[in-house]
Amino acid sequence: MTKGCGSDVCHCMELAGPGAPVHPRCFEQIWLFEGAGDEALCVVAKELVRKRLAAGEDLFRQGDSADSIYLIKMGSVKLWKITEDGRSVTLDIRKAGDLLGESVLLEEGAYPVGATCLEPTLTCGFDKATFEALIMNHPDVGLVVIRNLSRRVQQLSGKVGALSEPNLEDRLYEVLVNVAWELGARAPGGWTIAFPLTHEEIGFLVGAHRVSVTRALARLRGTGKIRLTGKRLFVRDLAALE
Repeated sequence: MTKGCGSDVCHCMELAGPGAPVHPRCFEQIWLFEGAGDEALCVVAKELVRKRLAAGEDLFRQGDSADSIYLIKMGSVKLWKITEDGRSVTLDIRKAGDLLGESVLLEEGAYPVGATCLEPTLTCGFDKATFEALIMNHPDVGLVVIRNLSRRVQQLSGKVGALSEPNLEDRLYEVLVNVAWELGARAPGGWTIAFPLTHEEIGFLVGAHRVSVTRALARLRGTGKIRLTGKRLFVRDLAALE
């Protein structure tokens, strides 16, 4: 709930239920609206729509009309795409506190990817019509959003540059550490990723072919950096050993 909007109750927490791990970040704290005034943020807060979805349920599918932006308040979401030859490939994994669909605020069309929940997930968000009404009444917000989207593009470009690291084994380990830290459960000496990741999905996270990922995973297992038990992947925290 946005501060100063007349209520201290987080409706996301009410929907999730007692003790649910709801992310504390609300819309006044996300990067998209950084620098916007409290009055405009309160308008957004009043229009938020909340959704609770089960593991395996789609938030949206590739080709659906792109008309909404979502803040993940609980759970995690896999972004995927159907290729021209009919294969489904994983592009990214988003966690609680992340945004989905922010590009719909400035563009018309369909979602270029699909979004499927990896675990029970709660989102809050609003549609493009609400955003356009906000801009009409608060033109300064449009400038804020454009500036922040431009900054986001620069940050993503930097991440792409990091994928040029020639040592696939090191790159793969760093990606697995990031995924485990963000979405996994802490375990003695590292983290456990509780949901299955296929070699092909990992390949798209690191920008490598599935065969190369399989070989790199084998080398990581051989050095003790990771351990696979059934569909659970344990990632050792090497930093804690230093």
